Parts: sequence; C-alpha cells; structure tokens
Amino acid sequence: MSLAPAAWATGVTEFPGQAPTSHVIDSADLLSRSANTELDRRLESFGGPELEARLVTLRRLDYGLSLDALGQGLLERWATAGSPDQLLLLIESQNNSAAVVASQGLRERLSPELLSSTAISTMGLPLREGARYRQASLDALDRLGAVLNGEADPGPPQLQERLPIETNIPTREETASSNALLWVVVLLVVGTLVPMITWWVFSR
Repeated sequence: MSLAPAAWATGVTEFPGQAPTSHVIDSADLLSRSANTELDRRLESFGGPELEARLVTLRRLDYGLSLDALGQGLLERWATAGSPDQLLLLIESQNNSAAVVASQGLRERLSPELLSSTAISTMGLPLREGARYRQASLDALDRLGAVLNGEADPGPPQLQERLPIETNIPTREETASSNALLWVVVLLVVGTLVPMITWWVFSR
C-alpha cells in the first residue's frame, strides 16, 4: 500500500481514516514483494481472530512526533466499536528505529515493558546491523507470539561476540609500530656509520 511520497514527513493524517485491509502498510517501500507477501500472511494469522496485527513503515516522522505517538494515533484512528484488539509494528527507515504499540485490551497480555523491549532490542538489532526490515518484523512476531501463547518471554536476541578474522594484512597499529622500529634502526645505523666515515676521511 502506498501513501504520500516517501520524501515527505509522515504524520497520522497521512494514513487512511479506516483500518486498511492489508496487514502491511509499506509506505517507505522497504520490503521486497516476497517479503511483503510473507509478512502479510504472518500478520493475518497472528494472534487469531480476536487480534489484528499490522506492520507500518515510513521514511521519516513529522517534526516533534515520536514513533510511539504515531502508533497510538493510528490505533485511535483505526479503532471502531466492537473491533478486535490491535497490534502495530512500526519502522522508520531514516533512523532505523522501531516501535510496537497495542490497544488497551491487549496490554493486559503484552506489557508496556515487553512492547518497548521488543521494539528497542528485538527489532533494533537487525535494523542496526544492516536495515534487515523483514527479519526485524519476524523476530518481533516470534517473541510476542510466544508470550500470547502462554510461553515464557524468550527475550531479545543475544549479541554474538564477533571474533576478529585472521589476516596477513597488517593492522594500522602494526604498520605504525613497524615504521617506528624502522626509523630507530636507520638512526642507529646513521649514528654509527657517520662518525666512522668522518674519522676515516680525516685520518688519511
């Protein structure tokens, strides 16, 4: 689904007045067609018939508007009498930031702390590691889905320690150390040879 031109800042009024039929509102064009289809199906089946889950992407926010505030505004804009609980995943590509917001009835099962941690840690990691929008969304749904199914919160993904790759190419520090050693050797050689040559010349 396409909204206002991507270069424009986005606020609540740039979105439809009624909840879209699609579960993926990719206004920033961040997802491939296959990723869009995959996420739409996953969101459609997420949580069962008593829950509507959607993913919203945008390039940048209106000045002074936070991503959480936009999400809350959309919940209110799309809420209707007797409508199911709503869950929104939001991604802003300008800062690779995310937010997760839920309607009031859903917050009894998904605490504000869980929603915040899911946005900052679960979605934030793949976003910071290379703008992996699809993976960020799937990871969030996996975590929230586990809690909704009565399982323990699996928590955010664990940061894996990255070991340095062995290479024969010297590092900047090794190069600097090698250059310093070379200068010391050159100065020692010059300091030794110059007096000897001078003595030899004048002793003839």
